[in-house]
Amino acid sequence: MATRPEKVCRWKRGVRPDRYAEAALADLLGVPIEQVRAMGWPHWLRLALTDDQVLVTTPWTPAGALTALDHLGRPADMDRRAALFSGGVMAATLASWAAASPARAVLASDRTRVTTRSADLIDGRLAALRLLDDEIGSGQTYALASTERAMITEVLRTRSYNEDTGRRLFSAAAEASRICGWAAFDSGAIAEAERHYLGAARAAATADDPVVQANVLSFWAMARYSGGDTSGALAAVEHALTGARRTGSPRMIAMLHARAARAHAKAGDMPASLRSEGEAFEAYEHAGSPEEDPPCVYWVSRAELHSWAASNASDLGNPRRALTHYAAIASAEPDDAYPRSRALRLTRTADAQLALREVDAAVHSANQAVQTMGGVTSARSTTILTGLRVKLAAHQQVPAVRNFLERSS
Repeated sequence: MATRPEKVCRWKRGVRPDRYAEAALADLLGVPIEQVRAMGWPHWLRLALTDDQVLVTTPWTPAGALTALDHLGRPADMDRRAALFSGGVMAATLASWAAASPARAVLASDRTRVTTRSADLIDGRLAALRLLDDEIGSGQTYALASTERAMITEVLRTRSYNEDTGRRLFSAAAEASRICGWAAFDSGAIAEAERHYLGAARAAATADDPVVQANVLSFWAMARYSGGDTSGALAAVEHALTGARRTGSPRMIAMLHARAARAHAKAGDMPASLRSEGEAFEAYEHAGSPEEDPPCVYWVSRAELHSWAASNASDLGNPRRALTHYAAIASAEPDDAYPRSRALRLTRTADAQLALREVDAAVHSANQAVQTMGGVTSARSTTILTGLRVKLAAHQQVPAVRNFLERSS
C-alpha cells in the first residue's frame, strides 16, 4: 500500500478497503481493531487523530475522565465543521456507561482539601452561567464554560476530597462540558458539540449522578438528530430515561420525551412523534414550580413543549398544526422570556405562515424575530432567519416583503 497511491484514490472515491487492508491501516495508525469494527469505515480514521482517539478510547475511569476533560481544553487537530462521529460511537458509549468506575475519595496530606462550600460555589457559578446563556447567547457563553471546565478539572487533578465531593466535582465538570457542547451546537458547530458531549459523558458516568447523565444525553440526542442520526438520538433518549426516572423530575422526563418526538419527526415517523409528544405533555402535568426540579431543567415549560410540537408539525408537513402550537405559546409565556427561544419560534412561525401563503403575517412575525434577537448571539437563529429571507425573496412584489428584506440585510 505504501507504494501504490491508486489505493488511496480508490478509497477517496468511496471504495471500501477489504478487511485485511483495513486491519493493516488500523495497525499502522495505532487504532484498536475493536474500535475499527464498532465505528466502521471511514469513520474510524478520525481516531488516527490524537484528539479524537483520546475521547473515544480512554478508559471509563476517573483518571480516564480527567484525561478526556484535559483534551477538551486543547486546540482541536482537525476541521470541526466535519460530520458527526458514526452511530457506532453512541452505541459504544452507552454500552460502556454502565461499567464506568465511579469517583472515589482522594485523600492526600500534601493536597489542599476541597470543602462542601467549594462545591456549592462551583454549582452556583454553573447555575449563573446557564442563566447568562439566556441573556447573552452562545457565542460568549462558550468561552466562559470552557474556563469553568478547566478550573474544575484542575481542582480534581490537584486537590484532595472525599467521595461525595469528588462525585459532585465530576458532575460539575460534566455540566460545564455540556454547556460547552450546547454553546457549540447553538453556534452551528454540531461536530464540535459532540466532542464536548463525549467528554461530558465520561465525567457524568464517573459522577454517577442520574440528573447530569440524563441532561448530557438529552442535549447529545439533539446533536445526533440534527446531524441526521435519528436512531442514535433515540438510543440516547432511551438510556437517559432510565436515569431520569430515578430523579423523579417531571420536567426532565418531559424534556426527554420531547427529544424523542423531535427525533421521530426528523425520521418522518408521525405516529411515533405524536405518541412521544403526548408522553411529554403528560409528564409535564405532574410538574410543580421550577424549584422542585433539578436546576438544569428550569427552562422546560409548557411553552417549550408546544414549541417542539410545532417544529415536529412543520417537519412532518403540517404548517397549520404548527401554527396552532405557536398560538398556544403566545398565551403561555411572557414576550420578554428567553429572547433567543422566542426569536427562533417567531422565525419558524413566519416559515409556517409562508408555507400557507400568509405573506403579510409572515413578514410581521419575521420583523418581531429580528427585534427580539437584539444582542443575543445564536448561529441557529441567524441561519433559520437567512433561510426565511430566501423564501420571502420569492414574494418581493409585496411592498412589506421588500421593506423587510432591505431592513434586515
